[in-house]
Amino acid sequence: MARAPLLQLTDISLTFGGDPVFAGLDLVVQPGDRVALVGRNGSGKSTLMKVMAGLVEPDHGARVLPAGVRVGYMEQHPDLSGFATLGEFAASGLDHGEDYRVERVAEGLKFDPDTRCDAASGGERRRAALAKLIAEAPELMLLDEPTNHLDIEAIGWLEAELSTTRAAFVVISHDRAFLRALTRATLWIDRGEVRRQEKGFEAFEAWRDKVWDDEDMQRHKLDRKIKAEARWAVEGISARRKRNQGRVRALQAMRAERAAQIRRQGTAAMALESGPKSGKKVIEAKGISKAYDGKLILRDFSVLINRGDRVAFVGPNGVGKTTLLKMLIGELAPDTGSVGLGTGLEMAVFDQNRTSLDPDASLWENLAGDKELRVSGKADQILVRGQPRHVVGYLKEFLFDEAQARAPVRSLSGGEKARLILARIMAKPSNLLVLDEPTNDLDVETLDLLQELISDYDGTVLVVSHDRDFLDRVAATTIAMEGDGRALVYAGGWSDYRAQRGEDAAEETRPKPVAKPARPKEPARDKPAASGLTFTEKHRLEALPDEIDRLSAEIVRLEAFLADPDLFSREPAKFAKASEGLVERQQKRAAAEEEWLALMEKDEAAG
Repeated sequence: MARAPLLQLTDISLTFGGDPVFAGLDLVVQPGDRVALVGRNGSGKSTLMKVMAGLVEPDHGARVLPAGVRVGYMEQHPDLSGFATLGEFAASGLDHGEDYRVERVAEGLKFDPDTRCDAASGGERRRAALAKLIAEAPELMLLDEPTNHLDIEAIGWLEAELSTTRAAFVVISHDRAFLRALTRATLWIDRGEVRRQEKGFEAFEAWRDKVWDDEDMQRHKLDRKIKAEARWAVEGISARRKRNQGRVRALQAMRAERAAQIRRQGTAAMALESGPKSGKKVIEAKGISKAYDGKLILRDFSVLINRGDRVAFVGPNGVGKTTLLKMLIGELAPDTGSVGLGTGLEMAVFDQNRTSLDPDASLWENLAGDKELRVSGKADQILVRGQPRHVVGYLKEFLFDEAQARAPVRSLSGGEKARLILARIMAKPSNLLVLDEPTNDLDVETLDLLQELISDYDGTVLVVSHDRDFLDRVAATTIAMEGDGRALVYAGGWSDYRAQRGEDAAEETRPKPVAKPARPKEPARDKPAASGLTFTEKHRLEALPDEIDRLSAEIVRLEAFLADPDLFSREPAKFAKASEGLVERQQKRAAAEEEWLALMEKDEAAG
């Protein structure tokens, strides 16, 4: 028997004072769906998600939500007014006594529920909003860039949490590895049309390219037909005017069809131009250390970075990656040791906090106001890699139109702000590119182009990122900050770093052991309840099915990994580690099932 949809959108149309965002949109989300929502920056992904959540009212059409179905939406900018702490906000939708749900998620996502809302950073606010959604456990979760402001360890925890949830979810994310691991269907917004494929993000790019190739072929055929008919109209119509009016009307209809076709938005015309070559030695750090307020950030660290190196910095949030980066480029002095910079360096810096942008100034003013780009006596021109260019023309290469050029920066989306910063740094020749979290909010196509540009860049690249796929594509060296002031240098990108530490992909998405916080003490906590179970046993009985499901999902992943017939001969260490992990999880699942059965029997006997 078919299950009723969790959510249905029918004939949705929406316009924000200009071209339609959507027209005639139909969409169904079924129980158990795990959907990637993809599309270019500005295509309407977040707007569609807000329509799904009931936060934006369409101009036309219906949103149908069956009785009893709860939809949860992770807000990008949550309103914390009226709440003293992040924990109070995150628990605001829970029943009394269920605060432990928030504490469990907070530990996995790495934020302190006791943090005062008025002192919380933007990243902490977003993590609290995500914790609120997961703790409330609605039937449908709508997740808009949930991995932004999470470190790699927290992303792994979230992956494991979502991989075992029984809820359906729709997720927007720039993180390819995250989407590949979790999704089983894809919604693609392209020029106001929403297409669906019953395959996860792994298959998206091949699907997208085929759709575009088919479009190009049809457009080419239509162009040829119009050209042939137009030639006939010019050469032969005077002799057969009355008999061929139908053919003329058909030509006019084809021209109208061609004019109505919406061209695809191209990729940003980004280019990186290296300045004069720097010296062979770019950065040399010897025995540097740093501490803040008695907390050791870095101790006795040395590294040599040469021209052309691609160096990634990884580690948990707050461990000091950006601090180390600033010491290496000379923005911050170490407490001990020395940092020497090479000769002839021309640096371009991508700042994760977007502090280089004036939010109240227009895009035009942010470019033309940069003294390094200013053209003397020309208010409408800037220097782009040494050549004068009109501001609007240059912005169009980064997919901004003229109206946006005169709008304030604060009106831009996160991805658009990232593109504006890239426009600024790419206008200047450089030979040292410093990228601090450049992938946040960028769409897949722009990320692809950025990766290609970095690969072709003649200079040196330093990058801080939590995007595992991006790190694997661009990094040749990884500096891992592992806490307690330790920073170690590894060859290769993220996967190489994991392999050198003896870790594998199955372990990466394994839920980290999270100690469940104790609930507030209650007078009769461990006295038998009416069911015959103590309070603790009753809670354990409720928690065991999810634990069994999680262990079963891990067993399936490990069995799939071990199914490779060549694994033992190719990578015996990984084979042994995965085999041990499989046996361990099978034993844990058997023990959990026996515990659940014993508690059920005790409960039924008392009943």
